[in-house]
Amino acid sequence: MKTLEIFGVKIYNTTLQEATLQLEEYLKGEKLKAIYTPNTEIVMVAKDDESLKDLINRGDLIVPDGIGLIYASRIKKKPLQERVTGFDLSINLLKIANENSYSIYFFGGKDGVAKMAAENVKKDYPNIRIAGHHHGYFKGIHVGYENHEEEVKVIDNINSLNPDIIFVGLGFPKQEIWIDANKDKIKAKVIIGNGGVMDILAGNSKRAPEIYQKLGLEWLYRLVKEPSRIKRQIVLPKFMLKVLFSKDIIK
Repeated sequence: MKTLEIFGVKIYNTTLQEATLQLEEYLKGEKLKAIYTPNTEIVMVAKDDESLKDLINRGDLIVPDGIGLIYASRIKKKPLQERVTGFDLSINLLKIANENSYSIYFFGGKDGVAKMAAENVKKDYPNIRIAGHHHGYFKGIHVGYENHEEEVKVIDNINSLNPDIIFVGLGFPKQEIWIDANKDKIKAKVIIGNGGVMDILAGNSKRAPEIYQKLGLEWLYRLVKEPSRIKRQIVLPKFMLKVLFSKDIIK
């Protein structure tokens, strides 16, 4: 699978279908594979943080979640095939798990969110085996506590349940930091940092309507729903300006 770099962040030039087939292969293997889903905001943060950039680039599959990344690649004549969202990839993982009776561990969010997500998934995908769930409020590397006993207990719990797939919803960059630091300690096949997907599965939030998705305007829908996101969303025009007026940003 070919890759390119946007501001030094490695992105796989893939489609949802190709990425899904790759996940199916990972689930037949023995070694844990880490999946990251950077959007425009994440790329802009990583651009100025070498350690975070290197961390993301160590992922086994890094898909272009943000529509801004697609536009940038086209402007610079090195087009990515299509946007591959963390949500769509996660849903396809659920479908694969349902077809093959794989087990999933839900990890992250406020107390009760992972549990509710697991319960809802079981209703919609009855053949999935729910390995377990745990909230994201504990002392671990993602909040500056390296090798803390609370984190060790979480990892021991995951390994005792032997899941095939782990959904990690700690939000960026906590989930990526946690996955990168612990992936060699965890027994599973696929681990994906999928942010707000857990809240959607739990029923606490909704994805943007399909028309917004097709137009690449999910960011606008979220901004209308949560005006406080304006400070985060301002990164989008900044990103496009840098794309337009900078050279060699895509390699």
